[in-house]
Parts: sequence; structure tokens; C-alpha cells
Amino acid sequence: MNALIIAPILIPLATLVLTLLARRHGRLATFFSLAGAAALAAVGLALVVFAAEGRILASQAGSWAAPYGISVVIDRLSAAMVAITGIIGLATVVFALARDDDPARSRGFHPLVHGLLVGVCGAFITGDVFNLYVWFEVLLVGSFALLVLGGGKRRLSGTVVYVVLNLVATMMFLLAAGMLYGASGSLNMALLAQAFAAGEVPATANAAIVLMLTAFSIKAALFPVFGWLPASYHVAWTPISALFAGLLTKVGVYALIRIVTLFWPDAGIAHDVLLWVACATMLIGVLGAAAQVEVRRILSFHIVSQVGYMILGLALATPLALAGAVFYLIHHIVVKANLFFIGGIAARLTGSERLAAMGGLYAHAPWLAILFAIPALSLAGIPPLSGFWAKFVLVKASLDASAWIAAAVALVTGIFTLLSMSKIWNEAFLKPHPAGGISARSAAGLRPALWAVSALAAMTVAIGLGAGPVMDYAVAAADQLAAPQAYIQAVVAAGGR
Repeated sequence: MNALIIAPILIPLATLVLTLLARRHGRLATFFSLAGAAALAAVGLALVVFAAEGRILASQAGSWAAPYGISVVIDRLSAAMVAITGIIGLATVVFALARDDDPARSRGFHPLVHGLLVGVCGAFITGDVFNLYVWFEVLLVGSFALLVLGGGKRRLSGTVVYVVLNLVATMMFLLAAGMLYGASGSLNMALLAQAFAAGEVPATANAAIVLMLTAFSIKAALFPVFGWLPASYHVAWTPISALFAGLLTKVGVYALIRIVTLFWPDAGIAHDVLLWVACATMLIGVLGAAAQVEVRRILSFHIVSQVGYMILGLALATPLALAGAVFYLIHHIVVKANLFFIGGIAARLTGSERLAAMGGLYAHAPWLAILFAIPALSLAGIPPLSGFWAKFVLVKASLDASAWIAAAVALVTGIFTLLSMSKIWNEAFLKPHPAGGISARSAAGLRPALWAVSALAAMTVAIGLGAGPVMDYAVAAADQLAAPQAYIQAVVAAGGR
């Protein structure tokens, strides 16, 4: 069981080493990369099966009791996040098999992708604040290298913005961790949750949590510190930007959910602030998308607006709202990664990402039109796709909590999202191509990309049509978040206390 708990870290780490050793042998490196991503997805799904039974898996490094041993904890939420990380990682590696001439297709791609997955999975399963900081550092190093991979002035400028703001957030996180340790004498999340619940922490500990949540807000691209995301994600190679779009901001959202539900579970001023931040994030993000004229910049602003929905669920802090946030996380990771994949394919076929220079895709590639429509309509919340159920639950939770303004903002954001998706549809798919047609050669070698896109589109449909079991799992995950005693007991028991 301990091997299964630590497998989400060991598998991508071993894959990183193998792909690095085989980097001069392209096919072998690709084989190791595919096998590692598939193994991570399989382990994630196995963890979901265990977590669905209500079990919380916990382990301490060296069997040392907390806070001396490093805690690794897997509950329903972290198991789901590991599984979806493996799935998106596998889709990214498969998509990258498609032939193109992007200079980012280099020997460093596969090791860096799995290095990023190490950091992401580590952040999802750690039970220690300092080690959460360490895993953030690991994923940031991988993301910095991946973002600039292939070079070029455009990528370099986008990377500078990304690096500066994320380093600021990282320094804030480190300072907050130091303050929290000085105030409490521990950084183990379970023991800290006990201390906060008993009122045994000084005011400086609460100040540290405020600083920590601010750092996570930057990493999650919440209002008003979201500008780094649309300035950077659209410049990367398509598989890389899709991986970022699906996972990176969700690590920040996950950290916000984990810290708030453990340390500040009761509704208070922090939840009120988060509610207004969520509303502003939804509106500003979707309005920013409406002003863009490039596909991936539109989609980047929609990441911002959709993160607002997740934080809305956290801010309301009711069991139904938390369930909606969990469901939204699962839905959005799949949908957003897929839209970035499709945006890259559309740009390759038409020769541009600017809407004015695109067109003719419906006539030339009707299969791509169908594959775009599924995640686009899901993002906008059209039934019976996954996005409809995610938005429905959060709007209902808002109305139940008498948060009328939040419910209205969520509905208006959904309408504007549909308008943005319609703009892409009209410009890229329906109107004729300005140059008179699309070259058949532009579609050469795209089959692996279509496999990845089709699989994620099928997942979106499956989550929508099978929303009942997914929602049951999300509700059970929300129950664990709302009542963290089982989480705390699992960590304490794992240390032999």
C-alpha cells in the first residue's frame, strides 16, 4: 500500500530518468514516455477506486511520526487529481507524436514533461506545507524550461512574464511557510489543522495563511493577479500549452481548497473575500476573452474566468458548493486541455492563430468541427455535457446560500463564454478561408493528435452523460473536505501515534 501511495511521484520520476538516458534514441524515449504516462494514469485510477471506498491513504517517510516524517496523503480529491493528471499527461505525449516543424520538438521535451508531472503529483499528495513549496518549485522549473523550449523572441517574452510573477508568488509562499513554522512549530497540515481548530496558534499564524493564500491566488490566476497567464500560455508549443492550460492553475486552486478547508473551514471574512474575488475573476476573464483576436489568447482568458467558478464553490463553503468545485476541477482540466489541442490543430491547418486569417475548417475538416464543438459547448455549460452539470451545481449552491449576485455572475459568464466560442466557430470554421483554401498537406501526420483530441472529447461526453456517479464521487470528496477529522486521524495514525 505504501508503494501505491508514493507511486504518483516515483513513476514520473523514473520516466524522467529513462527518457533522459534515451534522449538520443527518439523512438525509445517516446516509448518510455508513453509507458510512464500510461502507468501514472493507471495508478491514478487505482487510487480513485481505493478512495471511492472512503479510505484515506497516508504514509510517513521512514515511519517517523508527524511532524518529523514527511506526510503523503491521498483522499478522494487528491486521488482524482492524480488520475486526471495522468490522463492529461498521456494525451499530451500522444498529441506530441503528430509531425510538425516546431523547434520545441526536441530531445528535452519528454524528460521535462515528466519532470513537470513529478511536481504536479507531489503537490497533490503532500501533507506538509514545506513540501508543498518544494513540489511547486519542481513543477515551476519544469514549466519554465518547457515554456521557452524551441526558443524565439515571442516565447522568450512570454516566459519572462510567467517567470517573474511566479517567482514573486513562490517567494511569498516561502515567507509564509517560515512565518507559519515560527508561529506554530510545525508545517504538517494535519497537526496544523488541529492547532487551528483548538485556537492554539497566534495571530501571526493567521497572517501567514493570508500571505500563503495570496501566493496561491497568483498561481491560480485569480483577479487581480491573472495577467501573466494570457501573456504566456499562448506562446508555447501546442502540446505544452495544452498541458499548462489543463493542469498548472489547478494546482493553485487545489492548494487553496486544501489550505482553506483544513485551516479555516468555517465561513468568515476570508470566504467573503474569496466570493468577491471569484465573481471578479469570472467577469474580467470572460470580458478579456471577448476582446481577443487569437484563438489561444481567447482560450487563455477563459482559463481565468473558469477558475473563478472553482473558487466560487470554495467561497460558499457549503457541501454542495464544494462538490461543485470538485466536479468543476475534473471537468475543466479535460475540456481546457482539449480546446488548446484543437486550437493548435486549427492554427496548423489554416496557417494562423488570428481569427481574421483563419477559415474554411468546417468544409475542409468537418471532423475537427465536431471535436471542437464538444468541449466548446461544454465550456459554455450546454446540456448534457459535463460543463452544464458543473455550472448547474454551483449556481444552485449560490442560490441556496442566497448569494444572488454570484449566481447572476456565473450565469452571465456562461452566456459570454458561449459568445466567445461562437466567435471562434464563425471565424475559424464557418467563413471561407481568406486565402481561398486549405492545403491538404497541412493535415499530414495529424493522426496521433486526433487520437488524443477524440479521447478527451469522449471523456467530456462520458462525464456529462454519466454525471451521476461523478457527482456522487464529488459529493463524497466534498464531505471529506468539509469534515477533515478523518484526514487528520489518517495522518496521525500513519506516524504511529
